[in-house]
Amino acid sequence: MSTAFVVQLYVFVLAAFVGYQVITRVPPLLHTPLMSATNAISGISLVGSIVAAGGKFGTVATVLGFIAVVCATTNVVGGFLITDRMLRMFKRDGGRAKRDEEKAPAKAGVGEGAGAGRP
Repeated sequence: MSTAFVVQLYVFVLAAFVGYQVITRVPPLLHTPLMSATNAISGISLVGSIVAAGGKFGTVATVLGFIAVVCATTNVVGGFLITDRMLRMFKRDGGRAKRDEEKAPAKAGVGEGAGAGRP
């Protein structure tokens, strides 16, 4: 084994460990923004895999580049679909909000009821 291979393997294992530690500690509230950032990173890897697949680096590089293009595309599309679905969960239904306002009792005017004198 060459020294370069050992260094690359060390960086890969360290990145996998740090990535696992970071992802397991993400609170649910930050999941959607983090997912959007991850989709952007996957888009960058998609561009890199297109370069690898389209470059004349040999047959093996072309085949691996094609596999990387398929995997990165699947990751980007799936990530956007999941993010869109999560964001739709937080949107209020316009009709429901309007119905809730119609059912709400009228607010007391100034000088009436509890909290009189407060704005």
